[in-house]
Amino acid sequence: MVLSNSPEISNTFYQKVGCLFYAIAMADRTVHVKELDTLKKIVREKWLSLDETEDEFGTDSAFQIEIVFDWLLEYEKESRDRFDEFVDFFHEHPSIFTKKVKALIYDTANAIAGAFSGKNKSELMLLGKLELLFKKD
Repeated sequence: MVLSNSPEISNTFYQKVGCLFYAIAMADRTVHVKELDTLKKIVREKWLSLDETEDEFGTDSAFQIEIVFDWLLEYEKESRDRFDEFVDFFHEHPSIFTKKVKALIYDTANAIAGAFSGKNKSELMLLGKLELLFKKD
């Protein structure tokens, strides 16, 4: 599967997905180790096989999800702003978001939200917004 004819757009896609997953994990203002472990496990099990795109270092572009997540965590960025970045990218590049891609994004976000003592109200609200975003399209 090819997400985009442009490697730059594919890399940006993974970066924005990393922003989304960070927003979900940080919705309660704390990222728990279990949420991070869940993200890393799912990236390796499901995201690496999504397409063949590599970043400028020859690494599978799906690792951009983790790289961006870790960077955002280190610099304590706001959850809401990262969610909005993902939404903007979604609207700018709708052709990338096939049913399969949307399902993988939602399932991963849902798993991250449920990784530490269930889903809280903030996480449920973001999951609801994500579901509505995907249904509008």
